[in-house]
Amino acid sequence: MADPTSDTGADPDPSVGASPDTSLNTDTSLNTDTDTDTDTAPTVRADFRAGPDEDLVTVLNRSRGELAARMGITVVEAGPDRVVATMPVEGNRQPYGLLHGGASVVLAETIGSLAAAISPAAAGRVALGIEISAAHHRAARSGTVTATATAIQVGATLATYDIRIVDESGRPVCTSRLTCLLRDAPPGAGHRIV
Repeated sequence: MADPTSDTGADPDPSVGASPDTSLNTDTSLNTDTDTDTDTAPTVRADFRAGPDEDLVTVLNRSRGELAARMGITVVEAGPDRVVATMPVEGNRQPYGLLHGGASVVLAETIGSLAAAISPAAAGRVALGIEISAAHHRAARSGTVTATATAIQVGATLATYDIRIVDESGRPVCTSRLTCLLRDAPPGAGHRIV
């Protein structure tokens, strides 16, 4: 039955005002705290602190975020000049059986943002993607794609990365450009990788 006080006549959304469902958050690499402003929305933040026996790749994979984990994105190389990650095509296809263009963009933004987060300019700061563009060159139907992010320019407040995604034969699938804002980390927003 429609809500008589509603302008649209549609049934009210039962999730309005409800606590968020966090049952899907199985990635233990994320710290979830309750947002003190609304007390209903969780605040998810990356934990870039390295343990005593962790290398940079391990820390980045632990801190990559829920969406990247669900899509199977895995960092395989990380350093001051570039970050490389892989993603399976299976599970990331659109209805025609091809790698979804949005999946390529998620891969590009994930590794570009991680590269910005570990750059020396990001010390004590957070990297937030503010602009991304992508050109799709070739379809991928199966296997794994590999993305490589390299810095174009890293300044005091902006970092721009070129991201090249290739198939298993090294053929270009997508090229992307990402710009991240480097801003001071709000209290409790995590830590820079050490």
